[in-house]
Amino acid sequence: MLDFNSIMVFSGDPKKLADFYKKVFQKDPDWSEGGYYGFMAGKGFITFGPHDKVKGKNAKPERMMFNLETKDVEGEFERIKKLGAAVVAKPYNPSEEPKMMIATFADPDNNYFQLVTPWENA
Repeated sequence: MLDFNSIMVFSGDPKKLADFYKKVFQKDPDWSEGGYYGFMAGKGFITFGPHDKVKGKNAKPERMMFNLETKDVEGEFERIKKLGAAVVAKPYNPSEEPKMMIATFADPDNNYFQLVTPWENA
């Protein structure tokens, strides 16, 4: 069986993304080297780095999203919205389960990420 380890998000300006996610995660990167910035988020690692074929904003942000888990989707939504993240979808319940909540944002490169309630609460 394979376990998920990490995700890399490439950017024309990875420092700008690292500065943004530093505020989202409320901490400095856990690792940085050679223009790459990595954050441990729960059990996974997310790295922002340069790529010579990546320029400007993401033109197809719906293609891939990553989820950040929190028991307080609505509270974190308000906090992250104040950081300047673009709101794609306000907190909503996608199912009949009353505890399930999702909210979607776009970061400065127009990559989508979601706040989601923990699976064990759903």
